[in-house]
Amino acid sequence: MNALLSAAFVLCWSSGFIGAKLGAESAATPTLLMWRFLPLAVVLIAAAAASRAQWRGLTLLDTGRQIAVGALSQSGYLLSVYYAIELGVSSGTTALIDGVQPLVAGALAGPLLRQYVSRGQWLGLWLGLSGVATVTVADAAAAGAEVAWWAYLVPFLGMLSLVAATFLEGRSRAPVAPRVSLTIHCVTSAVLFSALALGTGTAAPPADSSFWVATAWLVVLPTFGGYGLYWLILRRSGITEVNTLMFLMAPVTAVWGALMFGEPFGVQTALGLAVGLAAVVVVRRGSGASRTRTVRTRADRPAVESSGSSPAGGR
Repeated sequence: MNALLSAAFVLCWSSGFIGAKLGAESAATPTLLMWRFLPLAVVLIAAAAASRAQWRGLTLLDTGRQIAVGALSQSGYLLSVYYAIELGVSSGTTALIDGVQPLVAGALAGPLLRQYVSRGQWLGLWLGLSGVATVTVADAAAAGAEVAWWAYLVPFLGMLSLVAATFLEGRSRAPVAPRVSLTIHCVTSAVLFSALALGTGTAAPPADSSFWVATAWLVVLPTFGGYGLYWLILRRSGITEVNTLMFLMAPVTAVWGALMFGEPFGVQTALGLAVGLAAVVVVRRGSGASRTRTVRTRADRPAVESSGSSPAGGR
């Protein structure tokens, strides 16, 4: 099940970069994001009204936290990704820059969440970073002077926004039901993006049918598939493992972009794909070994000691 969820997550999340590329060809970023989330928010609100049982027990503190998580993980992250692609950064390069996220999350997981990363996992994380760097350099060289240098910094802002949202959600003691959190996140994004589009005078959608094709693509695949699976895998496997899968987004998007848009894909990109796959294997083996050592340590404790409470038992 974990393998199937991981594969589906990688494909659905990568589809978001492709959908952003499709939408950028027909509309400005605020327009595309507004019409991606506004109809979706209406549908989710109607569904929430029909299933009020899931919303029972939701406090104002929980709601406020989920609004903040949605603003960071959806609004901030997507705005930077879409804007970078609108500036001319290829979908593959944008995904590659976002691939730095696992290293940042792995470095902060220990001090913030006490989910310490083993040596094997660190090896995999650095291996993945080298693969990301390999493909990024190749794509940047192919783009040349057609794209401003500062445009490559924009996806970094989105990466940091998603990392912040991940840790904010990870520190929550009482996780909110996925359907409830998804509704709050999408309504938050709908409000923010609608305000942005209205403020910039870009709220009116274009008449081109390709715009609505891109919008439908973005609602179904990256929103319900990628975004929903992100939080599901986060709760099942932890921050390090779910963020390690982000290493696969870059090569998968690069291949997809090459086939769909003719974006450059050479030997260095293929090498980055292989290194990214190796990084995922190394990190997953390291996490498995770490869990095995933890179980053995607990099993070897005396009965008197194991009967008491421990910090790990409350996590």
